[in-house]
Amino acid sequence: MSQYKKSITLPNAEITARMFGPFDANVTLIERAFAVVVRNRQGGAQGEDAISVEGNDAHGVEQAAQVLETIRTVAKQGDAVPEQSVRYIIDMVRAGEQSSLSDMSDDCICVTTRGKPIKAKTVGQKRYVDAIRKNTIIFGVGPAGTGKTFLAVAMAVKALRDKQVSRIILTRPAIEAGERLGFLPGDLQSKIDPYLRPLYDALFEMMGAENYQHCVEKQTIEVAPLAYMRGRTLDDSFIILDEAQNATPEQMKMFLTRLGFNSKAVITGDLTQTDLPHGTRSGLSLAVKILNDIDDIAIHRFSERDVVRHHLVQKIIQAYDKFENEHRAEAPTAKKFKKN
Repeated sequence: MSQYKKSITLPNAEITARMFGPFDANVTLIERAFAVVVRNRQGGAQGEDAISVEGNDAHGVEQAAQVLETIRTVAKQGDAVPEQSVRYIIDMVRAGEQSSLSDMSDDCICVTTRGKPIKAKTVGQKRYVDAIRKNTIIFGVGPAGTGKTFLAVAMAVKALRDKQVSRIILTRPAIEAGERLGFLPGDLQSKIDPYLRPLYDALFEMMGAENYQHCVEKQTIEVAPLAYMRGRTLDDSFIILDEAQNATPEQMKMFLTRLGFNSKAVITGDLTQTDLPHGTRSGLSLAVKILNDIDDIAIHRFSERDVVRHHLVQKIIQAYDKFENEHRAEAPTAKKFKKN
């Protein structure tokens, strides 16, 4: 028989269903994480549902209840609660950082054409969004799957809709812009499209394909390779440089000095996925060192805890980091393992 028990009241069965997830998957995660049993008691005196958390360890019961209370806040706002979010909340509660989760679900960046609200899903993402709001130049550095590009595009779309800027410019290096690119079929736009596809995908998600195309025709949105930025001054613009780890130091300096009046620049990249020729230093790596102490420039570093893809992605990143650290200690001059 369980020695400790705690109850959580819920307004209705719909919120209970969101919290529990498909086939009670969310509850199963919580039960395994804290060695507790979660039960749903329906139809209280006021027509309310209630969840009971029972276990033999008081601390485990308390932490499980904290996770459920956090999930309840999300579910009350009408949002689904995916398993990945539950795993993240469990990790935060275990680390004693649950207070940081309180204002995340209230901050809607923008709404897609399908009516889906775009929100930060981790504390790291929330701090990144806040940094974009407060600074003129923002570096978002971290592993794949942390939402660096997607959230930057969401902030750009919001700025355009709110008339804070008059255009969005998205760019990234096309590091194979030599002969291999030249052998691809089609005109120049067709050749560079594969490099810019992630940016297109994010814009389509926010705006819809038709609205996006209309903005491109009006030159309200421009998507182009980094080389096209040379010689320009970008005023009244929200500019995003994606995959910045593949920019050379010269290209990075060129890009940063394009910034004009009433503009904001977000530079995103993952220093573990540099595709530059061996021996070529990444412009992103150099820039975050040189510009670290300048006012109005923010450098936000994501960790594997901010990964919002499948939970195995976090474990893959951790495994590669461990492998590289071990081999770096054994052979400092060894070439890093490249992640895709």
